[in-house]
Amino acid sequence: MAHPTRPGMTVPLPGPLHSHQAKLAELADLGYSDIWSAESDGADAFTPLALAAAWEPRLRLGTAIVPAYTRSPALFAQSVASLADAAPGRFAIGIGSSSNVIVERWNGIPFEQPYKKVRDVVRFLNDALDGEKVSKAYDTFEVSGFRLGVRPEQRPQILVAALREGMLRLAGRESDGVIINWLAPHDVPTVTKVVTDAAGGDEREVVCRIFCCPSENSEVVRAAAKFAIAAYLNVPVYAAFHEWLGRGDQLRGMWDAWQAGDRKAALAEIPDQVVDDLIVHGSPAACRAKIQEYFDNGVTTSSLAILPLDPDLNHWQAVRDLSPSAG
Repeated sequence: MAHPTRPGMTVPLPGPLHSHQAKLAELADLGYSDIWSAESDGADAFTPLALAAAWEPRLRLGTAIVPAYTRSPALFAQSVASLADAAPGRFAIGIGSSSNVIVERWNGIPFEQPYKKVRDVVRFLNDALDGEKVSKAYDTFEVSGFRLGVRPEQRPQILVAALREGMLRLAGRESDGVIINWLAPHDVPTVTKVVTDAAGGDEREVVCRIFCCPSENSEVVRAAAKFAIAAYLNVPVYAAFHEWLGRGDQLRGMWDAWQAGDRKAALAEIPDQVVDDLIVHGSPAACRAKIQEYFDNGVTTSSLAILPLDPDLNHWQAVRDLSPSAG
């Protein structure tokens, strides 16, 4: 069965969390169906969604993503079950490996065996949400005698953030869907085929974080976007991802200059075409058309992330300009 198209927005929105009630209502009024939180160095992933659970029942809530490492297994299960209990049938937990910077440098946790860690957390959550006592040795941790005391009315969906084939197959084989990011619309079929094949041909939800800046000031947007692209695509897992997607020749100059320690030259080596592939920018109408290309190529759920690449960009006007009701 085909998944319905779900237009979503990344949260938290600008401003303090206590000020977001009216903004969340406007998101729903504008036709957004989902909000997706992340967890790095800002708000935790669950608090913005807990507020939304109480304030705006029209929105589905998801995490994109919670790192597999930064909560102990029992606490992870408690957090997931609590939010599922607060928002029955409209919460999805997205889990990923995150990065060595977030896990190891910021949280002091060894960033080891990321594939196995994500897989084990997915398996443990499935076991815990069954309501039975869990006493099991997983490859990366062991749980002895834990029983989840919160029983949500509806089991939350579990999604896996993935880049390359191993994690994509895990998403298709053992979860309800996949979370993807930093790719062009024409890259989506390459990714989704691996997921669908691993799922035995069954369709899975495909959530995509899409980076957007609805501005026609192309020179300014491209120059600022190159900083973001360099920051991400020099991380080894993202470099390998884009090599796999076939973007290696376009990015080789950037990678070589970065490795040589010449950051300025690395930025200059990023082709405008790569920026245009990975960042949605231009007029609002052009942006909406490109966002639609992601859906046409297999994305089922968007999580728009509005980037302030143009200093004159008004974030909330961008939210309105990119909304389903704007078309």
